[in-house]
Amino acid sequence: MPTTHEVTNQVPPLVGHDVADDPALLAGLERAGAGWAAGELHELGRLAGTEQAQEWGRLVNENEPVLRTHDRYGHRIDEVEFHPYWHELMKVATAHGLHGTPWRDPREGAHAARAAKFYVWGQVEAGHSCPISMTYAAIPALRANPELAARYEPLLAATEYDFGLREPSAKRGLLAGMSMTEKQGGSDVRANTTTATPSVSSADGSYTLVGHKWFTSAPMCDVFLTLAQAPGGLSCFLLPRVLPDGSRNPIRLQRLKDKLGNRSNASSEIEYDHAVGWLVGEEGRGVRTIIEMVNNTRLDCTLGSASGMRLGAVRAVHHATHRRAFGKALVDQPLMANVLADLVLESEAATTVAMRLAAAGDRRDDEQEQAFRRLGLAVSKYWVCKRAPAHAAEALECFGGNGYVEESGMPRLYREAPLSSIWEGSGNVAALDALRAMGRQPESMAAFFAEVDQAAGGDTRLDDAVDRVRKELTDLEGIEYRARRLVEAMALVLQGSLLVRHGHPAVADAFCASRFGGDWGIAFGTLPAGVDTGAIIERAAAG
Repeated sequence: MPTTHEVTNQVPPLVGHDVADDPALLAGLERAGAGWAAGELHELGRLAGTEQAQEWGRLVNENEPVLRTHDRYGHRIDEVEFHPYWHELMKVATAHGLHGTPWRDPREGAHAARAAKFYVWGQVEAGHSCPISMTYAAIPALRANPELAARYEPLLAATEYDFGLREPSAKRGLLAGMSMTEKQGGSDVRANTTTATPSVSSADGSYTLVGHKWFTSAPMCDVFLTLAQAPGGLSCFLLPRVLPDGSRNPIRLQRLKDKLGNRSNASSEIEYDHAVGWLVGEEGRGVRTIIEMVNNTRLDCTLGSASGMRLGAVRAVHHATHRRAFGKALVDQPLMANVLADLVLESEAATTVAMRLAAAGDRRDDEQEQAFRRLGLAVSKYWVCKRAPAHAAEALECFGGNGYVEESGMPRLYREAPLSSIWEGSGNVAALDALRAMGRQPESMAAFFAEVDQAAGGDTRLDDAVDRVRKELTDLEGIEYRARRLVEAMALVLQGSLLVRHGHPAVADAFCASRFGGDWGIAFGTLPAGVDTGAIIERAAAG
């Protein structure tokens, strides 16, 4: 067959780099007192940059989980089969302690170190982060029942991945999930109808649960925290998939969700057919108990969105560096430089605030830090996760038509991007939660502004924006209607404060000029003149 053309001007694969070579991430790690983890973080980053790891991520999304409700003989088994590479991803995540390990690590910055590793490894494949995140988040909630915590916590923190449904105490490591929402209520969990009745025939303090859950992700986890209506009101329960006597708990997997993205991760509809569970916390205080888990998964939503934005920015910069058009590299075209710099700005702002919130998780005995975390997490979860889809779309567009093709990996990033803004409270829920925090815990607002005010005088544009936010908060008329706009402004001044204090000068200046100075359009790539785009873009160049 005759040669028709020579292939030129195609971008080389982005492999063989260290994903942890991320200046904003590494700086946040040091500020959190977790610099001791840098070696392991780079080890994980180099693995994440390999062709092998990226192939794992591709194949687990192209070969989705399969539900097996019955075995070949007709016995009910309620199991989910995964591609073998799913297990490889999970092994790496658990071996590096991305799940429950920091709860049993006394070192300073253990939670921030875990957050950085979660952020880096999530860039390989986001779906398997779900059971890893839920396992991390379950431990503080489980401690509301010290007996259950003593039994399960060591295995939830173990650095071994032991897949398969077996009696928990016989396994080398466990994973935890969460089941809250039902068909009729969604985020309104107080509308739940699942019932929990004390088991009169058992002396072990168990309850019998009957009902359903509309969205239970990672159903092959070993134990689940769930909400059900007990005699004393809505309560939190722990349900193992396999009971202490070795029998299967009757948690019926009805079907797997056909989702927009996150395809590698099984998300299911389940029914409790007289399932057995144990009370966690007090009857009637289920929301208060499980909110500990929800707040930690909200942190991981923020980290996950920041991780995806970093991936999108790095890929876009890599493509633009190696692709030429109209006589020079795309990265040297002024308008493309504007777009790339704007993407990097958004990414670094997200990374910086996510690591600041992760650091607050290490300071649980500091009331000021916990008050700041309460409100800072609510506003950041809203804004960072809300920015991810637009960011992914713009990063994809930097590739032109090549980015619209599955082989580029960008469509998978784009489909994944809306997820974190929906899970653990969609945009309205997150914005209203910020209002609720300020109303019920006014100390959280004081702590929030104490954090923001540490940058006072550092940039007049930021100072003016902070003044506008304070003024907005004095006007309570229609504040619920204005919640999104208010929370967005709060998130931006928090990001701006952190960047002015800790960010690269070019990044901080461009962020304040565009986000506060009024000289910025709606789309990415509308930064004002005078921005040092080259210095900003360099921070997302894969070495």
